[in-house]
Formats: sequence, structure tokens, C-alpha cells
Amino acid sequence: MIKDMNWLAVYPELVLLVMACVVAMVDLWVTDPKRTPTYWLTQATLAVVGVMHLAYFDAGFTVYGMQRMMVTDPLGHLLGFFASLAVMVTLVYARPYAESRDMLKGELFTLSLFSMLGISVMLAANNFLVIYLGLELMSLSLYALTAMRRDHAQSTEAAMKYFVLGALASGFLLYGLSMMYGATGSLDIPTVFNAIATGQINPTVLVFGVVFIVAGLAFKLGAVPFHMWLPDVYHGAPTAVTLLIAGAPKLAAFAMTFRLLVEGLSGVAGDWQQMMMVLAIASMFLGNLAAIAQSNLKRMLAYSTIAQIGFVLLGFTTTVITGNTLSASNGYSSALFYMVTYVFTTLGTFGVIMLLSRQGFESENIDDLKGLGKRNPWFAGVMAIFMFSLAGIPPTVGFYAKLAVLQALVTTNVPFYIGVAVLAVMLSLVGAFYYLRLVKVMYFEDPVDTHPVVAPNDVRVVLSLNGAAVLFFGILPGGLMALCSQAIVKALST
Repeated sequence: MIKDMNWLAVYPELVLLVMACVVAMVDLWVTDPKRTPTYWLTQATLAVVGVMHLAYFDAGFTVYGMQRMMVTDPLGHLLGFFASLAVMVTLVYARPYAESRDMLKGELFTLSLFSMLGISVMLAANNFLVIYLGLELMSLSLYALTAMRRDHAQSTEAAMKYFVLGALASGFLLYGLSMMYGATGSLDIPTVFNAIATGQINPTVLVFGVVFIVAGLAFKLGAVPFHMWLPDVYHGAPTAVTLLIAGAPKLAAFAMTFRLLVEGLSGVAGDWQQMMMVLAIASMFLGNLAAIAQSNLKRMLAYSTIAQIGFVLLGFTTTVITGNTLSASNGYSSALFYMVTYVFTTLGTFGVIMLLSRQGFESENIDDLKGLGKRNPWFAGVMAIFMFSLAGIPPTVGFYAKLAVLQALVTTNVPFYIGVAVLAVMLSLVGAFYYLRLVKVMYFEDPVDTHPVVAPNDVRVVLSLNGAAVLFFGILPGGLMALCSQAIVKALST
């Protein structure tokens, strides 16, 4: 059912905007060094927004608002729910870490809410300008968060690199969107789709626009060759901020890619699918090989992210074959499932890294995990689950996610795609080396650091649930996969 109602389409965004301002004001009167009132107000806001998205998803209708510049559909609500949950989990892990580094201030929570607002706007965008506004709001918040440790040279350098390269990428995307407007005469995504379908376009300008848009999207996803910012920012940013960058924004990047390329530009899918294939193969190849050479854990996970994004992009390459869209739902659903499960595996991985860090010590080298199995068998086991999932080893959810993408490639029955699937499997075997190396370090080497691993109760519980979820959805992936398929099918049909 499709409705056209202004305010219903932006209720989650309104809640986030109002509460971000309220949190900023309330924090002025908070004297507790743990920022307890601010923290719980932020968590309550994210919980309410998550419940709103879940309720809207369950209702199943599509709502347009703001002169049809915004749309809330099941895909946006599913991603909105997971993004809210990801930011909530991130703040649980980040609180003890930030407290020990004089970062536990109102700005951390306010900017987190504003970045979530930018994500929500991107999820609901039905217009080029709205997408760009959401992207800039999210990005500017993350730039500021990266630079929160102003006395830390590495964080300041990371923030400068992130800002400069982010501005360059935004320029690419904005230039591509402006060329798209020149080619089709509209900023509305459905109107652009109709103009391409009816041939009312300037084909030369359109092709150039597609190239610039894909380049901008590739940067936001962290795909090769637009990956240069990712290792430096992951390494230099405080680990709590690294997780804010590595988690929910990836879901927004997926939504932006889907809105622009699938809902707006599926008429020229033959052009952007070729670019996606090059980006995917290059990302898997460089990401996996470069990760092997890393001794810094955060840099290794940055290159791991590049390789994992390559797998996600494979889901976008098999959806329109010689004008046939029968495999579209399968490809996009597998990519969505992969992105959601990857984000929650990443949350747990960085959660363990923050847990092992303490005042005056950053646990960010691979050697810092030595002997964790002897120091704390429980957290070593949880970390091992996350590593197995990233490597794609059953029965973790990472195995099923990789299998779903590979199945989307193989079921096309096109020899080229089957060859790509074989290559992806081979590169995954290369990736398994550096993930399993961490497991080996935890269990088969003597500890260098003998300090006890101390975890607050909420971190201990959430981290354990995070690990259990990775196992649960690996053993019983059907329910989550069905939700992803349902969201994609409804998005394609409206």
C-alpha cells in the first residue's frame, strides 16, 4: 500500500533531530563524569527510533512525504532498525573506552545522534539533493568525532585526511548528480528512472554522470581504488570512533547505492554493473593481500573491510543480465544480508579491541592479543567466533552470507559469473589466513600483557549477545534472509 503523507514519512528523523538538541542542552547541566543522564537519554532515543522503524517495517506500506522528496519503505525501515541497533551497541562498547581517554563528553553523544540523523535521511531519500544533505550531515559529524582527541597527533591527522578525501568524494558524487540532472532534467529518483526508460535523455552526459556517481559511491563504501582513506582513518581515529565509522554508516552507504543505481539508474545497469565488477574484484584482491602484511590490528581490519565490501558489490553485478531482471531480487537480497551481518560482526570485533584497551594503552597490535585464551577464555572465544565469521567458516553467519552471494553468481548460469565466484572463493581462502592468525595468536602464544581483562557488566552482556547472534544467524539464517528478501522485493515493486 502506497501513501502520500508528509509528516509520517519523517517521524524518525524528527525524533532524532529534537532529541539531539535536547541531549546537547541537558549535557550542559550534567556533572557526573560518567555522563550517565546523557548516555541513557541517547540510548533511549535510539531505542525509540529503532522501535519506530521496526513498527513501520511490520506495517509494510510505502509512504511519500515532503513533495515526494522522501520515501519510507520496508527497505529503509529495515536498515534504519539495524543502524539504530548498531549505534546503540557501539555506544555501549565505547563508554568505558571514552571515559579512560577524557572523551566521554556530550559531544560524543550529540554527534552520534546527528550522524544517525544523516543516516536516516539517506535511508529515506527519494531525491538527489536529499541524499547529498544526509550524506554531508553524517560525514561532517564523523569528521568531528574523528578529531575529538585534539591533543592526539594521530587522531588529528586522521581527521584531516578523512575530511579532505571525504570532500573530494562528495565533490565526485555531487558532480555526477548534477550531470544526471542535466541528462534527465530532474532531481527526483523515480523521474530519472522514467526518463531513462522512455529515452528522454542526453546519453553522453548520462554516461559521464554514472561514472562520477559510481566513483563517489565507491569512496563511501571504501572500495579499491578509492580506499586510500580507510586504513589511515581506522588506525588514527580513537577506536570508539573507528567503530562509529565502520558500523551504521556502511548500512547508509548500501542504501545510497541501492537508491541511486537500482531505483534510479537500472535502465543503464549494463554500464554500472561492469564498473561494480571491477571494483569488487580489485577490492577483494588488494584487501586480502594487503591485510596479510599488517601488524596493526585496526589497519588489518580496515583492509579486511575493503575485501568484505568487494563481496557486497558482487551482489550488485548479477542483477540485470542481457536485459533480464529475474536474478535481481536474489542478488540484492544477498548483498543486503551480507552487509547487515558484516556490520554486526565488525561491532563485536572492535568491541573486544576496546575491551582490551585501558588507560594509557591502546590494544591495537596483533601481538596485544597474545595469550588472550589464557587471560580470559570467554572473550577469546567470542573474538574467535567473530574471526571465523569474517573468514566465512561455518557455522557462523559469515559463511552463509558468502554462500548467498556466491549462489547469486552461480545461479545466473553465465560462465563469466561462475568464474568470478571461483575467484572469490580463492581470495576468501587467502583472507582466512590473517583471520585464523589472530586465533592462533590468542590460543597458542604466551601472553605479553598480564593485566586482568576487566569489563563492565553491560559490555560483558552485550558482547556475549553479539557473539551469540553471529552463531545463531549462522545456524538459522532463514528468518533474517527472508526479511532482507521481503524488503528488497517491496522496494523493487514500488
